[in-house]
Amino acid sequence: MGSVVVITGSAGLIGSESVRHFAGLGMDVVGVDNDMRGYFFGADGSTKWNLERLTKEIGDRYTHHSLDIRDREGLDQLFAKLGKNIGLVIHAAAQPSHDWAAREPFTDFDVNAVGTINMLEATRRHAIEAPFIFTSTNKVYGDTPNSLPLVEQETRWELPEDHKWYGGIDETMSIDSSMHSVFGASKVAADVMVQEYGRYFDMPTSVFRGGTLTGPGHSAAELHGFLAYVMRCVMEGRLYKIYGYKGKMVRDAIHSHDLVSAFEAFFRAPRVAEIYNMGGGRFSNCSHIEAFKIAEEITGREARTEYVDENRMGDHQWWISGTGRFEEHFPDWKLTYDVPAILREMYEANQDVWKA
Repeated sequence: MGSVVVITGSAGLIGSESVRHFAGLGMDVVGVDNDMRGYFFGADGSTKWNLERLTKEIGDRYTHHSLDIRDREGLDQLFAKLGKNIGLVIHAAAQPSHDWAAREPFTDFDVNAVGTINMLEATRRHAIEAPFIFTSTNKVYGDTPNSLPLVEQETRWELPEDHKWYGGIDETMSIDSSMHSVFGASKVAADVMVQEYGRYFDMPTSVFRGGTLTGPGHSAAELHGFLAYVMRCVMEGRLYKIYGYKGKMVRDAIHSHDLVSAFEAFFRAPRVAEIYNMGGGRFSNCSHIEAFKIAEEITGREARTEYVDENRMGDHQWWISGTGRFEEHFPDWKLTYDVPAILREMYEANQDVWKA
């Protein structure tokens, strides 16, 4: 097995956490990232700052390629050069926004779906034994979670305790007959293809269907980077718009460190064509109202929020991931960050940057 890990989206939230983690284990990291986020979200969303920090920190263990995952020949050449030295592939590059996908559906599909098959085929040709990890999304289930029998409580929506998914939604939820958004549909195509390459070509592939992924490596922008943006707004005295569901919609949040330690567990004991719902589960979740309350306690500042009585299309009213399947396969893995710990870390990391 090779000692090189190839990571796409290497300057993004999950990519950069993966770079640090696997370089720390003594592997050589080859990063693929062309800062498409700058194109998607403008200067605020650019990952250049993260890349500069990475190259300083990691040094010779990191080699960067400003390559587009839509460039099939470019990827094939890179993989041909690395060949059997590749011991792991983490595919985290994506177009991550609903709103954006609807504006440029071809770009969205080419990046999310076609980019993924380009990565799978390069891996199959040149490093077929390397575990292939794909960061998918809970949006593959579309708006099906919104048909759950939710009960309104004081600060959140909640499932009845006797419901089969009270502890979290598992992988048996159907992905059919629901509205996915254009983004969700392109991720479904990629998700299913990763499973298919595993089954059809007997490759060790895995799909991690993430909910709210978070951590200090996030470029916090409105509508992308929920907890980071909550903290930023409270610290800067910015107005935060809460869209629909009375601000009681529930999200589980997983810190990038906990997700990447799950990647490591899969890397050490890979399986074929696995799917895992991956998030903070019952250990780490909150509603919008609860998130602001925690942020206010941490900062000692009052949040400025405005309620918009219209939920975003396809937005989940309640999502808590059931991580039971992953925990059954990898019993040593544990979540270490809950929501207050995540928000506190963001506060401490950004005290000099996010000022009123």
